[in-house]
This record gives sequence, C-alpha cells and structure tokens, in this order.
Amino acid sequence: MKPMIHVVEDEKQLNDLVRSYLEAEGYDVRPFYTYEEAMAAIEADDVSLWILDIMLKEKSGFDLIDQIKMRNPMMPVIFMSARVHELDRVVGLEKGSDDYIAKPFLPKELVIRVNNLMRRVYKLGQTKLMVDVYVIDEVQRKVYTEDEEIELTTKEFELLMMFARKQGVAFDREYILKEVWGTDYFGSDRVVDDTMRRLRKKMPDLNIHTIYGYGYRLG
Repeated sequence: MKPMIHVVEDEKQLNDLVRSYLEAEGYDVRPFYTYEEAMAAIEADDVSLWILDIMLKEKSGFDLIDQIKMRNPMMPVIFMSARVHELDRVVGLEKGSDDYIAKPFLPKELVIRVNNLMRRVYKLGQTKLMVDVYVIDEVQRKVYTEDEEIELTTKEFELLMMFARKQGVAFDREYILKEVWGTDYFGSDRVVDDTMRRLRKKMPDLNIHTIYGYGYRLG
C-alpha cells in the first residue's frame, strides 16, 4: 500500500508537476485545485501527508490546515507559497505545519523534504518497526516480543502492518476490507472482526481500540 499524499495547489501546471515527481518517487497523489475540493476530501482516512499552497482563491492554506488538524492533530503538513514573508513561516509553525518551501522551488527539493518527513513520521524505509512491546520485521514478515516470534497468518500480518504504518489513524471496516483483502473480495466484512480477534489474542499488548459502529484505531 503506497502512502497517499494530498496536494492542494490552484496552479494546475505546478500541481501536475508536483504530482508527477511524487508519483515517480512511489507515492500515490490526489490533486486538488480549490479549497472546496480539498475540504470535500478532508474526511479521507487513507491520506498520509497534505501539501498546501498558502494562497488559494477562496480561502488560504492556513484555513485548510485548521480543518485538517481539527480532525487529526498528528497529520503531517507541508506549506508551499510564493510569499516569502517570515511571518508566513511562523504562522505555519504555530498552526502545526512540519515544513515550508518557498516558490519557485526545484521539484526534487520538495521530494527530498517529503521523503525526510515521511521517514521521520512513519519510519518509512526502515525494515523494522516498534509497535507497543512488539518488533515487526517487514522484510522477513515476522513479529517478535522479547526475542520470541509470534506466528501470524498472511492476513493477520497485513492487517497489523496497515495499522503500524499509520498509528493513530482510525479506519472503518470497509476501508480495511479493501486494503487487506482487496477490491475483488465479496465475502462479509465480519472477516475483519474475526481476524482482529485472532490478532488481539496473539498480541494481547497491542494497543488497538475498537470504534463501535465504525472500525479500529492503533494507538
């Protein structure tokens, strides 16, 4: 599952350029050209990073980050702007942004900033993740606690990795079913609950919360 990045930029040529560079780097990208388009996607659970232009026609990127952080205070955000006022950087930091890049910029520089931020936030590029008391080896697809291996099925491991890569994000059952079992799965969504039940039994210290009537969240 590729990390999803939302790019909000009303200059279509720049938006398309940023998108092409990020996709070439291995990310999925959704472009938005207006504040309203971005707001319509504010509830999306699969986004890993927002890249926001400060100067939008309707409202500013500052208005948009307020809405993003209201829903998920831990969501990474990068601002880009043609304005070079130091005040913009300060305001962006105060509102919770993680980085700021001034226009014009080299697309490759933005890609480097994105990669650095994604590695820092989601530990991308590392072969091992620490989740609660457990160590997950992505390459060998193994899970350990105190040097003792925990035997997981393929779907149990994929379910665990989906949560481990986006700790703190709530997923509904429909999204989990699509990401772990695929769009061609036509069985009941009860398989999500059954697999989660087995995973919890094997990993009792895993801090997964049930969101009744919705789905689950790790952390």
